[in-house]
Amino acid sequence: MTAAALAIVGSTIVVSSFISGVFGMAGGMVLLGVLLVYFDVATGMLLFSIIQLTANGWRALHWRHFVLWPIFYRYVAGALLAFAVMRYLAYVPDKAVVYILLGLMPFAVEVLPQSMRPNIEWRGIPFITGIFTTVIQFMAGVGGPFLDIFFNKSRLDRKTTNATKAITQTFSHVLRAAYFGSLAGVGDLQFAVWGPSIVLALAGAVAAPFVLERMTDHGFRQWTRVIIFTLAVIYLIRGGLLLWQGE
Repeated sequence: MTAAALAIVGSTIVVSSFISGVFGMAGGMVLLGVLLVYFDVATGMLLFSIIQLTANGWRALHWRHFVLWPIFYRYVAGALLAFAVMRYLAYVPDKAVVYILLGLMPFAVEVLPQSMRPNIEWRGIPFITGIFTTVIQFMAGVGGPFLDIFFNKSRLDRKTTNATKAITQTFSHVLRAAYFGSLAGVGDLQFAVWGPSIVLALAGAVAAPFVLERMTDHGFRQWTRVIIFTLAVIYLIRGGLLLWQGE
């Protein structure tokens, strides 16, 4: 990897961790899109999981007093069930599929009527969320936009939303690392790659709370939408080009 490529990946790790730390999502879409330019799907997914595990884990620790633990425990039960089924199928998507799914996901969420969007606080919904979010994360790499469906209709404030999503996503990153690591091994992913990545991820995550503390709930939701839909359009174009080129 050239010095320019290393600089791009390193900068993306810091920025994406910062975005995830502020908005509780969207950062993963930024990071995975860049990693897949330089790595194959399995290696990129594994490195992505390590980086996001670091960023989300720190965020979950920082906001731990705001976590709704009953939601997390039920989410874990659903996620483990999905992991068992997906590991049996042993499916690894190609790059074009990942980009297109990343791009389509926010629009699929948007067209779903508000009346049909379930609330994460409803009985049984965390378990169902754990199942489907895990499946989507294994296929598209990022399940944040889908997970957000279940939080948007709730009355949870931005800190509780961020904290609870952080702990659920932390667990999901562990499952994704186990999934792709068991299918493809570590490949070329050496400590020289993932070691500095962890440090950079922490740097971005540590800076995020200073912004979140000063942001209103309205601003939090508004900026999340702008970032997500901008990325969605970029990834649809990228996925379409890969399909056109037959890659």
